[in-house]
Amino acid sequence: MYAAERQQRIHERAQRDGRVDVAGLAELLDVTTETVRRDLAVLEQQGLVRRVHGGALPAERSVPELTLTARIGQYADAKLQIATRALQELPDGGTILLDSGSTTLAIAELIPADAQLTVVTNNAIIAGALAGQSNLTLLLIGGRVRTVTGAAVGPWAIGALSDLAVDVAFLGTNGFDADHGLSTPDQDEAAVKRAMLDAARTRILVADSSKLGAVHLQRFARADDVHTIITDAAADPDSVEALRAAGPKVVIA
Repeated sequence: MYAAERQQRIHERAQRDGRVDVAGLAELLDVTTETVRRDLAVLEQQGLVRRVHGGALPAERSVPELTLTARIGQYADAKLQIATRALQELPDGGTILLDSGSTTLAIAELIPADAQLTVVTNNAIIAGALAGQSNLTLLLIGGRVRTVTGAAVGPWAIGALSDLAVDVAFLGTNGFDADHGLSTPDQDEAAVKRAMLDAARTRILVADSSKLGAVHLQRFARADDVHTIITDAAADPDSVEALRAAGPKVVIA
């Protein structure tokens, strides 16, 4: 089989399955793993795949960023499992920061009514979910509100965050992997996420497995910039091990 034919088959399989691994392709095509890696390098140069640890993913297509309301119903079971596990990381009587996002909203909705916490968020929907809890001290970060996500961004938000020191920050993301780190489509939102990381003593990423391996325009952190990643059981095992090797603790909810 010629190289071009081989590469076409690899590309087609990546498109069909959503991921290909080097060892499996070598067996399928009856070639060495070194040959597969060379083929993947060619396909990556052509913009057809993106190489990740142990294999490759189809190149990301440009798709509209979904609103927070639209994302709430996606992967709801996984987000509930992640949020339930995240409750174990709440500091007793401490301060937490909840980033804008559907998984962090799930955390907010599960915080016990008797919890003694100070909660800071940059999302009015998350604040609304917590506003009725009299035991909480609730702080809402202001700024320009992004219509798509409901996140407050810009100089006001970053300025407010720069004056804070919280015990735990729960961050969301649009994509994460060991090589590229954590990324999001919007540069202003990325800047706010960086400020949140800077404000927290403990940094926890909460993200369902559909985002594992995805890469977006703006990176806001390396994998080892967070202490813990909480994701769900559908996460690709090789990608999880690569994340652990990069530094953070990875918890499967």
